[in-house]
Amino acid sequence: MSDLVVGLGLVLVIEGLLWALVPDLANRMLEAVASLPQATVKTAGWCSVLGGLALVWLIRG
Repeated sequence: MSDLVVGLGLVLVIEGLLWALVPDLANRMLEAVASLPQATVKTAGWCSVLGGLALVWLIRG
């Protein structure tokens, strides 16, 4: 359970750094994603989930 909390904390740090250091880039990225078809965004999301699970499995497995 502590690994999950640490992982969520790291996500918040990385996400926060993006918004704190380059907010214009973050806004442009949001606009770019908003213009994509929903199916493309879903596919990218699932690929990210599977990639993250594979990475955790390789490191912790």
